[in-house]
Amino acid sequence: MNTKLTNLLNIKYPIIQAPMFLVSNTAMVIEAMKCGIAGCIPALNYRTLGELREAIKELKSKKVEGGAYGFNLIVNKSNIKYKEQLRVLSEEGCDFIITSLGSPEETIKEAHKAGIKVFCDVVDLKFAKKVEGLGADAVIAVNNQAGGHRGNISPKDLLTELVEHCSIPIISAGGVGCKADIDKMLSYGAEGVSVGSPFIASKEAGVTNEYKQACVDYGADDIVMTERISGTPCTVINTPYVKKIGTKATWIENLLNKSKKLKKWVKMIRFSIGMKATEKAAKKATYKTVWVAGPSIEHTTSILPVKDIVKRLI
Repeated sequence: MNTKLTNLLNIKYPIIQAPMFLVSNTAMVIEAMKCGIAGCIPALNYRTLGELREAIKELKSKKVEGGAYGFNLIVNKSNIKYKEQLRVLSEEGCDFIITSLGSPEETIKEAHKAGIKVFCDVVDLKFAKKVEGLGADAVIAVNNQAGGHRGNISPKDLLTELVEHCSIPIISAGGVGCKADIDKMLSYGAEGVSVGSPFIASKEAGVTNEYKQACVDYGADDIVMTERISGTPCTVINTPYVKKIGTKATWIENLLNKSKKLKKWVKMIRFSIGMKATEKAAKKATYKTVWVAGPSIEHTTSILPVKDIVKRLI
């Protein structure tokens, strides 16, 4: 499967194992590389810069021909560790960085000095053209079938528009759970796909068996959008607990959000509370089950090793 993405990263198949907050780890990425695809981990999955540095060294030592590894950086002010994380990645080296939620200008500049490729999350043509102008090596087109913080445009419409107006490679993110889905995205002009949710139910994923089993037991129709995690709409599995607390912001949050002075603080508090709840659900059994996932869990029928999930995709 030779595409611009396989050539950019020297991988066998045009697939990136997407970075997932709390879920992705080195064990998953090492198995992904063995299968001939790329793997990516959010830098924020590591509490300290020392832990991030050790993860990079481990992946570097385990890299195999035909595989690639990278890290995801949140590049806006909400990530106070951003500049230090970028420095560590540039010093230690990796194959690629995926940027999210902010201007990637500084990341592109510093990463390119270190010979690192930079792919940028975008949800529409406006941002795609902006990051192309900044020198991004490719864009990750986040569509309305993605898990977590998704876009608003369908895979076909988003890819068609970006392919027509951009000269850099387009990687599709969202709505891929099997090989037929990949073929569809490539037919729309994508040079590769970023796949996340199907890998939650992998044996290597560092989350609870309850979370993994939920991805088996629930399907596409059970995915809902909630404002109760980060203040920004996010896709989660519609568990009994999610049904109980509802998916809309509370009346007090809505009221405070109308104040320009208070809006930022309300969002920060909601983000902090939501992330703690999400982390508890991911890392230990709790009745407060807030599990982030996308509709592509529809194809997840059992908890499998990463290599078997990749086999299904290729």
